[in-house]
Amino acid sequence: MDLYTPILILGVIAALFAVGSVGIAVLIGPRRYNRAKLEAYECGIEPTQSLEHPGQRFPIKYYLTAMLFIVFDIEIVFLYPWAVTFDRLGLFALIEMVLFVAAVFVAYAYVWRRGGLEWD
Repeated sequence: MDLYTPILILGVIAALFAVGSVGIAVLIGPRRYNRAKLEAYECGIEPTQSLEHPGQRFPIKYYLTAMLFIVFDIEIVFLYPWAVTFDRLGLFALIEMVLFVAAVFVAYAYVWRRGGLEWD
């Protein structure tokens, strides 16, 4: 238990700092609410919600960008541990990672060819 005491203390300090920061901001922060502050912010698009049109269509580029971020984020999640333990994994892990990077590259080339990286 003595080994985990510093980690537990650090967790308690971090939690107290987070709760304290939010609490102080609520107590002493300015309260100037207006219509613009209370509306949802959607990537710089002006909101056009009304009673006749309850939703708004977003350009597909936003979703494509999000999917590209997820693909490359997952690639980094797999590449980092592999790079750390590369010398202990052997040839099989090298071949597997080459296949994985090749699959990601094919997806990247497809998006590039279809014009997904062009922002109009």
